[in-house]
Amino acid sequence: MLTQEQAVEIRVMARQGLPIREIARRMSCSRNTVRRYLREPEAVGYPPRAARPTKLEPFQEYLLERIAAARPDWIPATVLLREIQERGYDGGYSQLKAFVAQQRPRPADDPVVRFETEPGQQMQADFTIIRRGRDPLLAFVATLGFSRASFVRFSAREDSPAWCAGLENAFAYFGGVPRTVLFDNARTIIIERDVFGPGQHRWNPQLLGLADRYGFVPRVCRPYRARTKGKVERFNGYLKRSFIVPLAASLRTAGLVLDVAAANGYVGPWLDTVANARIHGTTGERPERRLVIERDHLLQLPSRQEIIVAAPRTSAPVPFESLQHPLSVYQALLEVAA
Repeated sequence: MLTQEQAVEIRVMARQGLPIREIARRMSCSRNTVRRYLREPEAVGYPPRAARPTKLEPFQEYLLERIAAARPDWIPATVLLREIQERGYDGGYSQLKAFVAQQRPRPADDPVVRFETEPGQQMQADFTIIRRGRDPLLAFVATLGFSRASFVRFSAREDSPAWCAGLENAFAYFGGVPRTVLFDNARTIIIERDVFGPGQHRWNPQLLGLADRYGFVPRVCRPYRARTKGKVERFNGYLKRSFIVPLAASLRTAGLVLDVAAANGYVGPWLDTVANARIHGTTGERPERRLVIERDHLLQLPSRQEIIVAAPRTSAPVPFESLQHPLSVYQALLEVAA
C-alpha cells in the first residue's frame, strides 16, 4: 500500500497528462497499482498501526468487574486508581480516566451555594440517606466550614438521639466545638420557625440541651434552601461515590451486605487516610492541615463528667465500641475477594 503522499503524486501526474507507464516508472510500482489508485481513491492512506499495549490492559478485566459490581452506582476513577495501584499498576491517571469514561460518561455536578467562614465559626450538619427499606442505612455527616474536615457516623435512624450522638462524636473527632452549627429544617431539629420573632425558633428540646452543654448556637437554612449547606451537601455526594459504593461492591462480591456496623467500622480509617487527607477541590489544601489551624479557634469540649451529669436519664451514654460489629469476618472475605 502506498502512502497518502504517493497516491496524491500519482493523481497529480495523471492530471498533468502523463501516461500510466511513465507514472509507474517514476513511482517504482506496477501499472496495475497506478490504475487501482486512480480508480479507487478511497484505497489511499497509511496502513493502520498496530495498537500498542498499555499499562492499563492487565487491569481492565478487574476494572470492568468493579464497575459491574457497583451498578447502578459508579466508583470514581480516583478510587479505582488507588485500588489498581495496590495491585501493581504504575501507569498514569489519564488513561484510566478515559477508560472509565467509556463505560459511563460522568454527569455534570449539581451546583451548590458556598460561602466561606472564619476558623471555628461554623459546622454544617446533615443526615443523608444511603438505603431505605427494612434494613435502612443513614449517615450523619458534619463538615467544618473553614477546614472542610468532615466526620461521618452511620445509623439506622434519624431521630433526636441519633442527631445528638452524631454531634457529640463529631465534636470529639474535631477536638472542639464550633460557635454555630447549621442544620436543615428537619422536625427532629426545629419544631416551629419564627415562633418568638424573626429568626427565633422553637428548637427540639434534646438539641437545645446539647447546644447548652457544648456552647454552640444552632442555625437553620431558610425553607426550601437546604442547598445553602453547600459544604456538607457536597461531601454527601463524595461520601457515597468514594466510600459507600466501593465498600458495598466489595462486600457484595463476598456475598455480604453493607450494614451500620460494618460502615462505622470502615469509615474511621477512610476519613483519616482518604477524605481528610486529600487535596480539597475548593481550598486546594488538605482538610487535615487546615483542621490544625481551625482547632485553635474551636470552643473547648466540656469535661466528660459535665456531659454525663447533664444528659437525660433516657439517653444514657453508650460506649462507641459497643456499636461496633466484629469486622474480622468482613476483612477476611474481602481479602479473599481481592
